[in-house]
Amino acid sequence: MQTIQNNKIQEKIYTEKLSNGLNLMIIPKKTQKKYIIWGVNYGSIDHKFMVGDKENTVPDGIAHYMEHKLFEQENGTNSLDVLSSLGVNANAYTTNNHTAYLFEDNNEKFLEALDEFMNYVQNPYFTDENVEKERGIIEQEIMMYDDYPDWKLYMNAMKAMYHKNPINIDVAGTKETIAKITKDTLYEAYHAFYRPDKMAIVVCGDFEPEKLIPEIEKRMTLQNATQNVKRLYEEEPKEIVQKQVEAEMNISMPIFMIGYKDEVACENQIKKDLALDILFNILIGDSSELYQSLYEEGLLQSEPTFIYENSQTYSHVLIQGQSEKYDEVIKKIEQGIENLKQNEIQDEVFDRIKKKLYGEYVKSYNDVGSIATTFIQNYFRNINPLDYFEEFKGLDKAYTMQVLEEVFKPERKVVSIVKSK
Repeated sequence: MQTIQNNKIQEKIYTEKLSNGLNLMIIPKKTQKKYIIWGVNYGSIDHKFMVGDKENTVPDGIAHYMEHKLFEQENGTNSLDVLSSLGVNANAYTTNNHTAYLFEDNNEKFLEALDEFMNYVQNPYFTDENVEKERGIIEQEIMMYDDYPDWKLYMNAMKAMYHKNPINIDVAGTKETIAKITKDTLYEAYHAFYRPDKMAIVVCGDFEPEKLIPEIEKRMTLQNATQNVKRLYEEEPKEIVQKQVEAEMNISMPIFMIGYKDEVACENQIKKDLALDILFNILIGDSSELYQSLYEEGLLQSEPTFIYENSQTYSHVLIQGQSEKYDEVIKKIEQGIENLKQNEIQDEVFDRIKKKLYGEYVKSYNDVGSIATTFIQNYFRNINPLDYFEEFKGLDKAYTMQVLEEVFKPERKVVSIVKSK
């Protein structure tokens, strides 16, 4: 067992590679809540891959479909129901690049729940009947998201930005693609990616690592496959697909999203994450001059949302807001970016925002769910979240200005609008 410690925030991480090769991270916290999350480095964009010398293409939406189906057990029970009956809050989710299964325990039933949790993730039970039964449920979910304005806004931005990267495909797939999912394609994808070398478990709460590790180890039955797995992606052009895309939906006020397609390669991803956080806060955060003026003019009612997504195959920043006069707001934000490039950042503003963000990062370590989720997400980005606190020290204005110039390029900008019908 190894330990990673950050004395500044008094956090210690215990890590152990289990006998089958899976990485386990334990973060002790003196709290009643206990949280566990099991992540699989398999998401919606991984629909083409090689297993040994064999090339495989599975239908879009299969990672999400599998997340649904793993709960169903051969004995006729549903593991989600079993965990709920124990009084634990269980869930799962699928993203572009990983799938996660989790539960939170407040009533000292952790080990009992752990039995069910580790059993269902490691023992898939797919039949023609139960796969077909799930199809209608997922079709309804796809239709629901099609009617969700924020999701429409985001997906339209991805389609405007990316030519070939499958991030421009809905995580759940489409009604047509999920019609092609069978028990055989599910098993094919499961055996390719649900293996210890593509997984990690993070546990956070009031645990003694030396006692918890053997409890997890003895419930572990998965073994690594002998054949290597390689993901296949088409090369993505640097250019965007189109500058603007609009949709109409039944909403009370239009919403907008400004996106900038970014370079994938980055020497120091943590440092870039921090620089982008600072830039957004300076540009359009709730204490910025631009936001205050837009708010006073009635053009914005709340602070816009900033999103930075990146992986080995895609990278972009997104600014999302809501306004009746979205065209005017978008122009002012674009002008604010150009003004920041020309005039640079004031030293006192940079230092104030940097201190504010540092405090927010420290505060995020108060919640076991937030901690565990952050660690599992960053594990698949090859990042240790504790390193953010070290990178804060070396982050300066010059590097932040460099990121501003490199990321916010007008020729790589897209705009997505969802207007009121």
